[in-house]
Amino acid sequence: MTEQADGYLIGIDVGTGSARAGVFTRHGHMVGTDKCAISVHRDGGVIVEQSGEDIWQAVVQAVRSAMDASGVAPDLVCGIGIDATCSLVVLGPDGEALPVGDPTHPERNVIVWMDHRALGQADRINSIGHRVLDYVGGRISPEMETPKLLWLKENLPEIYARAWQFLDLTDFLTWRATGDLSRSVCTVTCKWTYMAHEKAWDRSYFEAIGLGDLADDGFKRIGATVVDPGASLGTGLSAQAAADLGLPPGTAVAAGLIDAHAGGIGSVGARDGGGAVSNLAYVFGTSSCTMTTTRDPVFVPGVWGPYFSAMVPGMWLNEGGQSAAGAAIDHLLEFHPHYAEAHANASREGQSLPAWLAQRAETQLAGDPDVARLAGALHVVPDFLGNRAPYADPHTRAVIAGLGMERDLDSLLALYIAGLCGIGYGLRQILRAQSEKGAKVDRVVLSGGAGKSDIVRQLLADAAGVELSIPAADEPVLLGSAILGSVAAGVHGDIETAMREMSSFAQVFRPQRGLIEDLHTVRFQVFEQLQSVARHAAKE
Repeated sequence: MTEQADGYLIGIDVGTGSARAGVFTRHGHMVGTDKCAISVHRDGGVIVEQSGEDIWQAVVQAVRSAMDASGVAPDLVCGIGIDATCSLVVLGPDGEALPVGDPTHPERNVIVWMDHRALGQADRINSIGHRVLDYVGGRISPEMETPKLLWLKENLPEIYARAWQFLDLTDFLTWRATGDLSRSVCTVTCKWTYMAHEKAWDRSYFEAIGLGDLADDGFKRIGATVVDPGASLGTGLSAQAAADLGLPPGTAVAAGLIDAHAGGIGSVGARDGGGAVSNLAYVFGTSSCTMTTTRDPVFVPGVWGPYFSAMVPGMWLNEGGQSAAGAAIDHLLEFHPHYAEAHANASREGQSLPAWLAQRAETQLAGDPDVARLAGALHVVPDFLGNRAPYADPHTRAVIAGLGMERDLDSLLALYIAGLCGIGYGLRQILRAQSEKGAKVDRVVLSGGAGKSDIVRQLLADAAGVELSIPAADEPVLLGSAILGSVAAGVHGDIETAMREMSSFAQVFRPQRGLIEDLHTVRFQVFEQLQSVARHAAKE
């Protein structure tokens, strides 16, 4: 192994609201990190847009600041990995930004993953019943890219016609870093209907839904070349990108992952953890994502996949979760009369409101292990943006039951705990649906900013009825991207080896039995009854 291949690695994670970067050793120890905010444009409850240029500049700032914090010399960095949200980027000739909405804002060329403008297009695609839908849990989601492309073609035909490239955000960033237009098999398989197990796009699907023109040129606008995550792209960092980032030209850049999948890579393959097949990755952030690895394809209605090689090369992946998780908790709390006062108190202490409430819960419990009792008679089904899994129902909406006239902190705390129970019961449903089809796991590996508190971790273990393990890495998503960079640079021979060498578990939370288990059994039954009513009402 060369000295360069034994150097440092950079993991870059682009979420909805910020870009983050971490500098890691080859053993997975983070020695520096920083982040930079990204602007988000919202219009009503449906339209969510961003600027690709703004995102790239946030990446630049995050990387430079992380390098400064690490004290590592730029020439010691040997590999870079990138993950991002599964948002759609539209580029015109020469890579110019094309507007995806208001033409007076051409810089907004990104339709964010959570944007639901293509709900009607998704419904029409689902009515066709094409065989590719078998590989997205039976129903395409408006969060995915072909419904969004169809929306663009029907509503902004001039923009659609002018577009040179349509890219997932991860692939846009690796192109921006290297000039290589290769797509990651993760992005195009999970969000674009690429059939990775066949190493091909299905032309008949695009013709059936009205996007046959994308097939006419060999799919050049959406991905003529598809490579595995961790593959080394082009000749590494281009001269321009290297100047932007303050790193040497030619530094190895890996084909990337969707952000949640990077969290999976950074957690499920930890040494002495039984391997990726034993562990479900659960990323609890703005949204929640569950990723289950199997050796053979498992078809679970309402759960995305099975996807081949979309996370761990050579294995199959089922992906679930909810479109709003941490965001659902934030939204839920904003309804409460005590929200403004509590939010101000949390801000004065330098905390987010959920973190501040978790501390209040710990104080009230005073050692009592039954966290759910603080919810009292409140019940929450937090499907504010529909149900991603296991029902693949974007039309259903949230339910809050048991509200009284209380306006104080205790009632806000009860609402918070009830909301977290609802998140846990959603996870429980996904675990049940997958287990019934043969994809049973030994444990859930939790990561993400919304699951940092031990109170939250224990509550999720109790509500879902599953053992929860916590990665030793503070930032498993960043670590996952750094793992990709290590493979691209030749530090480790493949992703599975890199996962074992660079990650481990730190804590375990087991579901509590007895009266606590009984309480969650009853609350879960109520949850499912309320959810059923909401789904029925959405169809009226």
